Amino acid sequence: MTQQPVLTAAEVAAFVDEVFPQQSGTFLIEELASMRCRIRMPVADRHLRPGGTVSGPSLFTAADCAFYFALLGMVGREAMAVTTTLTINFLRRPPAVDVIAEARLLKLGRTLVTGDVLLFSEGIVDPVAHATGSYARERQR
Repeated sequence: MTQQPVLTAAEVAAFVDEVFPQQSGTFLIEELASMRCRIRMPVADRHLRPGGTVSGPSLFTAADCAFYFALLGMVGREAMAVTTTLTINFLRRPPAVDVIAEARLLKLGRTLVTGDVLLFSEGIVDPVAHATGSYARERQR
């Protein structure tokens, strides 16, 4: 039996706006499903590096947030879930278009969550980056 999310995409977005107001409007949650989340990062000038491509730090942020949103969907309002590892492989130059990040949770443990994220440039089939990582969940008392 597949575990279903405990929060909707709208509930995750509202919670993130509450606990990280500085990120409000940075990402759009396009889909939230069991152990998965797809977000969109509308690309603006601040995301670009010289040469007009999306910067590595912007892609890294999108990967980290997609992973976090997938986790929140599955476990609920856990603001103190924190990134413990995140490794990213840049696969090709991302053009200056919206970034789509597709996160997948591979293991949802009580204290550690492991997953990966594929990042795409809008309209391009092949991924521009792939990230793997883990999150530590707040200790349950």
